Amino acid sequence: MFDRLFDNAVDRHGQRISLAVRNGHFVEVAPSCHASLARERIDLEGRLVLPGFVDGHIHLDKSFVGDQWKPHVPVTSLRERLAIEKTQLASARPMTERADALIAQAAAFGTTAMRCHVDVDATTGLSHLHAVLEARKRWQGIVDIELVAFPQAGIITCPGTADVLNEAMSAGAQVIGGIDPTTLDGDAKAHLDVVFGIAERHGAKVDIHLHEPGEQGIAQLMAIAERTRALDLGGRVAVSHAYALGEVPLAMVDRAAATLAEAGVAIMTNAPGDHPFPPVMRLRAAGVHVFAGNDNIRDAWWPYGNGDLLQRAMLIGYRSGFYTDDALRVALDMVTHASAQVIGKQDYGLAPGSEATFVVLDEPNGAAAVAGVPGERIVVRRGEWPSRDSVPASARVRPPAL
Repeated sequence: MFDRLFDNAVDRHGQRISLAVRNGHFVEVAPSCHASLARERIDLEGRLVLPGFVDGHIHLDKSFVGDQWKPHVPVTSLRERLAIEKTQLASARPMTERADALIAQAAAFGTTAMRCHVDVDATTGLSHLHAVLEARKRWQGIVDIELVAFPQAGIITCPGTADVLNEAMSAGAQVIGGIDPTTLDGDAKAHLDVVFGIAERHGAKVDIHLHEPGEQGIAQLMAIAERTRALDLGGRVAVSHAYALGEVPLAMVDRAAATLAEAGVAIMTNAPGDHPFPPVMRLRAAGVHVFAGNDNIRDAWWPYGNGDLLQRAMLIGYRSGFYTDDALRVALDMVTHASAQVIGKQDYGLAPGSEATFVVLDEPNGAAAVAGVPGERIVVRRGEWPSRDSVPASARVRPPAL
């Protein structure tokens, strides 16, 4: 017997699908399921169902969502940007409240999991981490949040940060971060020694921000791949942004892609509006795992964003020149299955045995959803329709008692 049958839906390919749920998990996913075996049947009337969205890169501690609008302040250097950020955050609402507001907004759009980079350094200590940990606790069971200890101010150029990063891993962070080993920190070897040393010591994953340009950035990617191989961390290391892959000749991209794929280093992109970014299809064709996230949302770094990953998928497709349905589904995959794999989300997807959490949209298929970014959505969590009053009387049918 099923607790509930979600009938007459379509999947990302536009193919008919029915989803039978028991105890919050899918027990059958097929073109058609036996309605007589369900205590309740909900007719989705041809609507699209997608797995919950997964944000592979977000900064909950930086956002001003839930606070007053703060006009963007132009700067001429990264250090200036860091100083402006500290000033603006000091006058903002409490970090836990702002993080909570952004999680709520993302969850309303259908996000069910995320990887959050949290600033950790010798000047902020673990204050950002503790604030986001508090927000995460409030959303436990609704949005899964993996935390990255992110040394935004550098490691080598900010003495004492290495020790604080180490403490962060014991305090609740699951991933060790890094940033621009040469251009920001000035000593690539020492920077990566700390990052991969902490990863090895704590059995942690790695996610490094890399904005370094051109051939210099490619050299850092190769160094990261080499350390990943040496420590047998394939599948547990990601590089966020990797702008260099969008700046060098394609022959160099292909050589780097082969190395990254062999080492098991994933690449995250949010297709930022003012930068070259990695060629998604070329990397994927080479075997590189490419995923996506929103990155900064309405903070000191840029004023854009609302937490909607379907909109992010559209922006990735738009900037990448994705026109075919197959290509648009790649953008969709980057904010669903590809990101879920990187953060290690279990029981994910529209398949028997997975948690019955999914998004319902009035679109004919996944490609149309990416291209059109429909605003109206219904998020079903563990098989529970959010509001019975929102279901048309004709759409819900109870079978006779057996």
